[in-house]
Parts: sequence; structure tokens; C-alpha cells
Amino acid sequence: MRVILAEDSVLLREGLLRLLVEEGHEVAAAVGDAEALLAAVDADPPEVAVVDVRMPPTHTDEGLRAALDLRRRHPAVGVLVLSQYVEQRYAAELLTGAPEGVGYLLKDRVAQVGEFLDALERVRAGGAAFDPEVVRQLLARTSHADPLARLTEREREVLDHMAQGYANATIAQRLYVSQSAVEKHINAIFEKLDLSYTSGYSRRVLAVLRYLGT
Repeated sequence: MRVILAEDSVLLREGLLRLLVEEGHEVAAAVGDAEALLAAVDADPPEVAVVDVRMPPTHTDEGLRAALDLRRRHPAVGVLVLSQYVEQRYAAELLTGAPEGVGYLLKDRVAQVGEFLDALERVRAGGAAFDPEVVRQLLARTSHADPLARLTEREREVLDHMAQGYANATIAQRLYVSQSAVEKHINAIFEKLDLSYTSGYSRRVLAVLRYLGT
């Protein structure tokens, strides 16, 4: 796949570049600030942009704001955000609107090469890839929500995996249940969250948004 990297740490940027090239991917550009990221994507949109949340000049949220801008300007480009810490507002904001083709990973997860590459592929394919720790903390933030409290422990496990971007078959494998059982749990989740069939909206996406408190 074609990837653009935006990471201000030269060491991490060069490490990611080398990893992606060794895995057979094309790195169209590797930049160190948000302005250069936007310019590179505008000039030649990749399949996925890997973006650090905090970049120059203030190292606060330049990368996140650039990622949100990319989602509006280039909706076909997947965005995988990297962050040193779980920043709940940023994760929720990234999901709002069009949550397909987005991901949010902690930088520690990048060291687990297989998980990082799997997340990259899921984002490229239009899915979602959220770090389990991000999902856990967002769940804690929304634990007071009555609709979620109606879910059984197994239903919450299924929804947790949905929020991480896994398809039904993969959820079944990870939870050691049949795919039909997963489908039944998902239908129960839709019912308990009052997500009826609505033209133009994905109930799966709406369930994840409800779960993440957006």
C-alpha cells in the first residue's frame, strides 16, 4: 500500500519508514510536521496516512487537527493516529462523523510489529483499528450510560472487539465462539442500544460510537 508518515521524532519516523519498506509498502513521503503532511497528501493522496498526535510547533494537537482536516479533504484516505498516551477527547473526535478507515494506536503498540501492520491493513480496507487500552479507557468514561449497562458481559466483549475494528469471523475466533453466536450477540446489542434499521447509517458504526461515548 502507499503510505505517508507524519512523525516529528526522526528516530521513530525512520524506523517506521524502514519497517514499511521491508514489508513491501511504498512510503510516498515521511515528514515531521502537520503542514508538510497536508501538503504531501494534497499533492499525491496515499491509501493511509500515519500521523503523530503531537507535532511542531507547539507539540499539543497539531497532528490530530491535521488528521481531522485530512478526513474532511480526502475521505478516501485512511488515517492511523499514533499517540504516546490515551487522549480520550482526540479518540472520540476522530470517530465522530465518518469512523470508517480510522485508527488510534498507542506508540508502544508500534513495537508489536504484527499488531501495527494488522491495524494499518484494517484502516486501509476501510475498517477501524483502536488500541485496546484506548477502548478500555473510553469504556470507563462511559460506564455510567444506561444503555451500555443493559449489555451482558459477553455482549460487552463483542462490542469491545467491534470497537477495535474486528470483523465477525475474527471476533468469533478471539472469543472462542461460533460466528452465528457473535451475530446473535450483535443483534442483541443493536436492540439494547435502541439502534433500529435506519437508511443511510450503519448500525455497527452507531453501536461503536455509542460505546465510545461520541
